[in-house]
Amino acid sequence: MFGLGMPELIIIMVIFLIIFGAGKLPEIGAGMGKAIKNFKDTTSEIEHN
Repeated sequence: MFGLGMPELIIIMVIFLIIFGAGKLPEIGAGMGKAIKNFKDTTSEIEHN
């Protein structure tokens, strides 16, 4: 995934934990999931038109 291995992903997650704290991560994840879903829906809509 984007040339990142498991050690890099773990370091990124630790940085996110330090910056945002464990309580905010579910909110951030849900927001990112909604954004990705919206992006996919929009791109598929454009492809069909």
